Amino acid sequence: MPNRWNSDWFHMVNEHVISMPDKWEYPWYAAWDLAFHTIALSTVDVDFAKEQLDLMLQEYFLHPTGQIPAYEWNFSDVNPPVHAWATIFLYRTEQALRGEGDLDFLKRSFAKLMLNFSWWVNRKDRFGKNVFEGGFLGLDNIGVFDRSAPLPTGGHLEQADGTAWVSLFCQNMLEISMELAAHDSFFEDMAIKFADHFVLIANAMNRVGADGMWDEEDGFYYDVLRLPDGRATRLRVRSMVGLLPLCATTVVEPWQRERVPRVTKVLGERLKRMPHLLKGLHPTGPGHLGYGERGIAALVNPERLRRILSRMLDENEFLSPYGIRALSRYHLEHPYVFNVDGQEYRVNYLPAESDTGMFGGNSNWRGPIWMPVNALLIRALLSFYGYYGDSFKIECPTGSGNRMNLFEVAREIANRLTRIFLVDKSGRRPVYGGTEKFQTDPYWKDYILFYEYFHGDNGAGLGASHQTGWTGTVAKLIEFFGRIDGQQLLAGGKAVAFAEKEPTRDKQVA
Repeated sequence: MPNRWNSDWFHMVNEHVISMPDKWEYPWYAAWDLAFHTIALSTVDVDFAKEQLDLMLQEYFLHPTGQIPAYEWNFSDVNPPVHAWATIFLYRTEQALRGEGDLDFLKRSFAKLMLNFSWWVNRKDRFGKNVFEGGFLGLDNIGVFDRSAPLPTGGHLEQADGTAWVSLFCQNMLEISMELAAHDSFFEDMAIKFADHFVLIANAMNRVGADGMWDEEDGFYYDVLRLPDGRATRLRVRSMVGLLPLCATTVVEPWQRERVPRVTKVLGERLKRMPHLLKGLHPTGPGHLGYGERGIAALVNPERLRRILSRMLDENEFLSPYGIRALSRYHLEHPYVFNVDGQEYRVNYLPAESDTGMFGGNSNWRGPIWMPVNALLIRALLSFYGYYGDSFKIECPTGSGNRMNLFEVAREIANRLTRIFLVDKSGRRPVYGGTEKFQTDPYWKDYILFYEYFHGDNGAGLGASHQTGWTGTVAKLIEFFGRIDGQQLLAGGKAVAFAEKEPTRDKQVA
């Protein structure tokens, strides 16, 4: 329906069956919710999942500028660019299921995603510095300010999450173009383009110094507030914003490199001429291969990975009994406060509903557990494990003395997420909190609802109670860790990650 926000989207025609995030609020959809829906849907109907991704990229939805519509009340808002990740995920899923992937789907999606990538580069990198904004980004108001409104300080934000999202976008497009290059050499040039973009973004994000996103003292990434007078300051909120750089991590299998030797050669020459581009990002290239000769594209180097994980796996910070919180529990007793012209802006740890009026009070990324970002963090840990194997271990939980490899850490987080829905020792399900009817009534107690998000301390379901879309990704986690162990993943890599059983060499490169 037209409104003052959507007047620039006159081309939109929403005459399609769309996987809805919440039947209570039909008929709205959200683009990044939908991408996560397709991950859950791929377990039961990969064709419908592909069709849903296709919708957002069709001419009736995609804006002529290349922007993907966010959600019905404001198409022009900005959602994280996770559609390329969902595209390669569905392609690999179908490849494992049917013995071959849908190349037409991959080509069609790649062309439209190129338009969207160009939109991000041209519209959200304000000064062409390879650091990105994005405003809201589907993370409500996890930060100090309403990021969709003009800043009370003036100036602008360089966003750690926005930059991490675009870095992951680059990696996904690189993987898609490498896959297509096996069938059409044209896509080698595209692979080179995205490899180049990734290195430039990683270098910009990992810039050292007083105005960089990485804080060496804290061992964490923060948004940078750039003021009109040229000064800059980090907004030291320990939130999902600083964890998301972990998610921009992708393993490159030997058989993928073999398909595009020119990409490796050109990237190697680029880095030889400009070695400063390697500062901060994870070591990459021929001299830095991991387990099974795997390569890796990652924003975070080994030292920073260890420091970030020490916070993420601390039960006094991000690690809840039920997953990873969106905001560190540290801010319960240590709120972050920023003063502007006598007005105080504050971020407190709020494990349940928001206490701020921003976005109509729907600012609930300040403490609860959200399934989609937890799923991406688990993906990152599995990617790092595929590269390091058992050579990288860390305490989990932090301070426990219990050392785990990164597969075991990923599985531990997945188990905690799953625990939300399971009957505990007292016969109650954390998801239902203090709602006695759902806990005890024989007609309701085993009827599981997949809420929008979950209490950061006790796992109780919050928000929309029928959010079976992105919360449904927990089913994918249960399925994955139920059929595969660390050694199988280490031996088979991406192929075994998607296959129901260990595939042959032919299927790995199909």
